[in-house]
Amino acid sequence: MSGPPEDHPIERAPGTPVRPPDDLLDGTMGSENLLSLPAIPDQPVEPAPEALQTQAVGRAPVSRPRLQPAAGLLRAARPRQWVKNALVLAAPVAAGRLGSLTEAGHLAVVFALFTGAAVAVYLLNDVMDIEADRAHPRKRHRPIASGIVRPPVACATSALLATTVMAGAAEFCNTPTTVVIGVYLTFQVAYCTVLKHQLVVDLILVAAGFLMRAMIGGLAIGIPISRWFLITAGFGALFIVASKRYSESRLAQDQGGATRALLATYTADYLRFVWQLAAGLTLAGYCLWALDGSTFARPAPAATLPWRQLSIVPFVLSVLRYAVFTDRAIAGSPEDVVLGDRPLMVIGLIWAALYGCAVAGV
Repeated sequence: MSGPPEDHPIERAPGTPVRPPDDLLDGTMGSENLLSLPAIPDQPVEPAPEALQTQAVGRAPVSRPRLQPAAGLLRAARPRQWVKNALVLAAPVAAGRLGSLTEAGHLAVVFALFTGAAVAVYLLNDVMDIEADRAHPRKRHRPIASGIVRPPVACATSALLATTVMAGAAEFCNTPTTVVIGVYLTFQVAYCTVLKHQLVVDLILVAAGFLMRAMIGGLAIGIPISRWFLITAGFGALFIVASKRYSESRLAQDQGGATRALLATYTADYLRFVWQLAAGLTLAGYCLWALDGSTFARPAPAATLPWRQLSIVPFVLSVLRYAVFTDRAIAGSPEDVVLGDRPLMVIGLIWAALYGCAVAGV
């Protein structure tokens, strides 16, 4: 008996699936006829057996392996922030005192010692802030907060580094350099343990760390430092620190999450006042420094153009450019701003070229 005509639907009881023709089961029907088959009514989907679910989970993409403790310890040392220790070259570069291999060797030792001291402070600070970092949207990935490096290991490494740095300073550096490194470690340990919870004091101590970096290079090779240099470096450091705190405060307000208790007591308006005040004083100090003919004991050679005064222009532009990132509350990592913004780097190179011409007497 022949089947029903192709232009009539197949009659069936409701809910009863239709058996495909035998030639489809035999594999002889062309794929072009599959679309003409009647639809099979929807059936409830039963959950897959537990064994199949286990196999599916097993085929899931494997996450990236965790860092080993040694690699985590190196990451906790924050190598990207070591660029800040290049400030030890600030006074010697401004005085044009990098031509001697002996003095360059002294500065290299000071740079290494200050980097070791800073790493010791970073490790201790991360241990003290471990709970707040775990609740922070970005800092929770730090090795100590994420559990890659255990706090006792970090503390032991910090103490070993601090001891080694002081021993190295006493052996290879003069007395003023050793004293500055010792004061830096003392201040920063006090900051990490107690003083970071004191209003305004925390800003001053962090800024003092930058100022000591700028001073120590001159002390290491016996350069008399101008008072205008100290004013510019000090308020410039306060500008960077206040910008960082302002960005962290805005980030905590916008994204939520726990943060350090002291940061919550600062208002965004107050931090904005501090970084704007510090920026203005930094610019004033640099202008007076550039116009002062007795910046350092060794007078600059006669030049064809007032290069030192001309360097005011790129310096002002660099502060204004950095203030853009601060105003947008994305200056929480100063090293990322400096190294990641190409126009700021170009402005810095122009400033270096102009000041280099002033030192060389071109």
